[in-house]
Amino acid sequence: MATEKIILGIDPGTTIMGFGIIKVVNKQMHFVQMNELMLKKYDDPYTKLKLIFERTLELIDTYHPDEIAIEAPFYGKNVQSMLKLGRAQGVAMAAGLSRQIPITEYMPKKIKMAITGNGNASKEQVAKMLQSVLKLKTLPKNLDSTDGLAAAVCHFYNEGRVEVGKSYTGWEAFVKQNPDKIK
Repeated sequence: MATEKIILGIDPGTTIMGFGIIKVVNKQMHFVQMNELMLKKYDDPYTKLKLIFERTLELIDTYHPDEIAIEAPFYGKNVQSMLKLGRAQGVAMAAGLSRQIPITEYMPKKIKMAITGNGNASKEQVAKMLQSVLKLKTLPKNLDSTDGLAAAVCHFYNEGRVEVGKSYTGWEAFVKQNPDKIK
């Protein structure tokens, strides 16, 4: 009997949210889709968060993923950027948790390492490796969608490992694993 699993990968962002979906059949990875949600034209940050939440729910209701892999925000240039990324990630996670889908976070370096073997790889190197591994004919102009796809592939590669990142199966699990965030 064939075992199947669908993994949704998300690269959260308030300018562009990238996502990719793979299907795993008998431990073989198959490309399903990748795309991005363009948010540049919206000025209101709350509208952007609402659209991220709604698009994530739409993806969940369309593709019925068994698991979600999401890139964790990292401290880059400034605190404001990290705060915006954290909010984007939070609403995407809330959408998954509202549908009781297990979520695992991966640091960007861990995703790059899983895909290319180099934690400091460029977006272009990650995209080219995904193109090779998944036999993609073309790559998108923006590489946010390949970053989302990379999160899903990273999750597939890390399956069965004891330490894969933070994983939540619902609100109760999130609260239990993050008592410091509840005040």
